[in-house]
Amino acid sequence: MAARTIAIYGKGGIGKSFTTTNLSATFALMNQRVLQLGCDPKHDSTTSLFGGIPLPTVTDLFAEKNARNEPVTISDIVFRRDIAGFPQPIYGIELGGPQVGRGCGGRGIISGFDVLEKLGIFKWDIDIILMDFLGDVVCGGFATPLARSLSEEVILVTNNDRQSIFTANNICQANNYFRTIGGQSRLLGLIINRDDGSGVAERYAKAAGITVLMKVPYNAEARDKDDSFDFAIRIPAIREKFQKLAEDIVNDRITPCEAVGLDFMGFVRLFGEVSDDAPQPATPEELFGRKGNDSGNGTVAQKSALDSDDKKMQRCIEKLTAEQQEVYRMAEQEKKAISKVAELTHREESAVRELLANARKELARLFFEN
Repeated sequence: MAARTIAIYGKGGIGKSFTTTNLSATFALMNQRVLQLGCDPKHDSTTSLFGGIPLPTVTDLFAEKNARNEPVTISDIVFRRDIAGFPQPIYGIELGGPQVGRGCGGRGIISGFDVLEKLGIFKWDIDIILMDFLGDVVCGGFATPLARSLSEEVILVTNNDRQSIFTANNICQANNYFRTIGGQSRLLGLIINRDDGSGVAERYAKAAGITVLMKVPYNAEARDKDDSFDFAIRIPAIREKFQKLAEDIVNDRITPCEAVGLDFMGFVRLFGEVSDDAPQPATPEELFGRKGNDSGNGTVAQKSALDSDDKKMQRCIEKLTAEQQEVYRMAEQEKKAISKVAELTHREESAVRELLANARKELARLFFEN
């Protein structure tokens, strides 16, 4: 039987990984074979699950193996932890991603899933796969399980603050969009973590038509357990809540929601009265006035800046090789098709494409370095 797949989404820093980890541990205690898949470039989803040990990531291992022309194997990226008193081991994977500012995290997620699918992840002898997903970004890579129906079910995690609820609403809307074009992921409901009793998230859930699956109150002992890389379900009051949710999931007691999410104005009005007035536009006069600009409308300053950039680009073009200049001018400035450039310069199309690519790369270097 194929593994049951559940994507758990939430804003960063609200206890999404805390929730996923304790749910994984609860399933393992119920004799379920569970795999926790960390889908965040920070690659810290499984840290508590593995007692503080950071797991090598799919992104890093793939880069290392690819550089040596070696294939990635299951043992390279999948790790297990045997815990005293648990009838089943817990398995973990971290997809990882690029270092801060050095690449696209969403692209890393997509590439990571490509690797896992080639290794047959959905055919492994696993009962439940929990995907711990960052939810407060709009990049399509983070919507991979929804877009490709890789997760059968979706659970939203939130606090009672507006921003975390806003994130939950965005994911609800995204899941609904993919369902309208054939997606199969079903929304099980919403978990309120660090519940302060204010009822804000419950008010949103009622308005949006989303089931509240579990409320976990703030608990200093639970926080300490998590900070020391242990399970909060060792605390009876916390374990009871996770046990009930896990049993409801395993026994299919939860009816999926048909929620589509709230539009922006519907959402913000949950938090207070909002004016229907249009925003007041700023004028060029007030923005340029104190600078003593004579244009009065900003167009002279804009044109001057554009002219300066055009002249700079022209100087950069003149530093290209003769062949690069010829191909660049014809393709970019005269807007000729690659096939026409190849015909006029008596070159193969592949050679034209290579010259053009090199010209663009060199221009970017020259333009931004000078």
